Amino acid sequence: MNSCNFIGRIGRDAESKPVGQNQVANWPIAVDVGYGDNKSTLWIDCALWGERAPKLAGMLRKGDNVGVSGSISLREYQAKDGSNKTTVVLRVNDVKLLGTKPQQDEPRQTTRQTAPQAAPAEAGFEDDDIPF
Repeated sequence: MNSCNFIGRIGRDAESKPVGQNQVANWPIAVDVGYGDNKSTLWIDCALWGERAPKLAGMLRKGDNVGVSGSISLREYQAKDGSNKTTVVLRVNDVKLLGTKPQQDEPRQTTRQTAPQAAPAEAGFEDDDIPF
């Protein structure tokens, strides 16, 4: 079975185009591999086929964090300089939008967790009265 899941940042805005009777949206994602001094980036070309393609292409912007899953394959092609190249292509089945890159004039939003507020004490009831 060929099933892969990746989380990464979108490398450029997604583009949607017709291919025969179908639609396809294409975008690359950058996935971090390794850690520390051995950290590198793996670029994966994503292709989403079907009627969801044009709808999602408008939401997938450069720099956004996204989770994708689907089946993976290799595509060989000849570059403009005549050399043979290979790229990893993910035929996307599922997309999860995980966060957007803040605009330059927008402050970065962070989520903060706060402790739950204590319920007001009722008349004549103290925490010391609880038997456990």
